[in-house]
Formats: sequence, C-alpha cells, structure tokens
Amino acid sequence: MTEKDTEARRAFAAEIGAVARAIEGRPLDDALAARLEAEFPPNGPTFRRIAGLIETGDAEGWICPRENGGIRWGRVIAPGAEAGSFSVDVVMMESIRGPHHVHPKGEIGMIMPVVAEPNFDGHPEGWYVYGPGSAHHPTVTDGSAYVLYLLPDGAIEFTGR
Repeated sequence: MTEKDTEARRAFAAEIGAVARAIEGRPLDDALAARLEAEFPPNGPTFRRIAGLIETGDAEGWICPRENGGIRWGRVIAPGAEAGSFSVDVVMMESIRGPHHVHPKGEIGMIMPVVAEPNFDGHPEGWYVYGPGSAHHPTVTDGSAYVLYLLPDGAIEFTGR
C-alpha cells in the first residue's frame, strides 16, 4: 500500500483482491457478470464489506480524492498489485453523464447506491461486465452511486467525445 495506509485500506485491498483472484483470466462477458452476481451478490457479505470500506475510505480521503466535472474519482489499486492484473478505480457520481472512453481490454464494475435507487448505464446495484473494445459515456441516473471498476492492465482511453 502507499500513502494513507489505514486498516480500512488494507481490508479493502484484501477484499477486492479476493474478487480479482476469482475472476483473473476469465473472458469479460455475460457469463462473468452472472458469476459475479452469484458468488458476490449485492446482499452478500463480500459486496457489503467492499461497499462499507469504500464509504470509510471516502471519509478517510483515499477513495475518490480527485474531482472533475462533478465526478469524484481515484485509482485505489494499480495493476500488478493486490488485484492482480487489474487496476481498481472508484468513482462517485450523482445523476451525471461522464466522459466518453473506451475499454481496450474490457471493464468489470460494481455499482453501490448511496442515495435513492440509482442506475449506472441502466444497471441497478450489482455487477456489470463490458467486453474488450466497449465504449460509453458512464451515466448515473435517479440518485448517486459509487462505482468500482476493475480494468485489465489498467487500460482505459478517454476519447474527448
């Protein structure tokens, strides 16, 4: 761990590391999304612990320490660290459309509501998986949410569109 190494940060790295190990090397597709929903459901202990640690980390300042255009964000774990080949980023979005980007190697996301019952790109609380080459304007509607995303090798390309 790096700066601001707290008990919560170490616990977060351990929890998300366990998820990453369970999915490392698997194709980023609908089957992976279904597996995540089954093994780490939103009402399950791992999902709930990660969500709680994100709230703690936000209060401690190591989750979402940056802000741009009304979106708070931060890269919490670099690729090659506790989450294997994945980087781990977290954003906090409230009824907003984010900057367009491409996922050269795909994206795995975890949606955690904060206020109301928000959707992220139309997905409710839980997991989503976007395959390699996918692109979007990340959008939260109907409330606010933390969105954790794992990027294989940390690969993301902002397009400016």
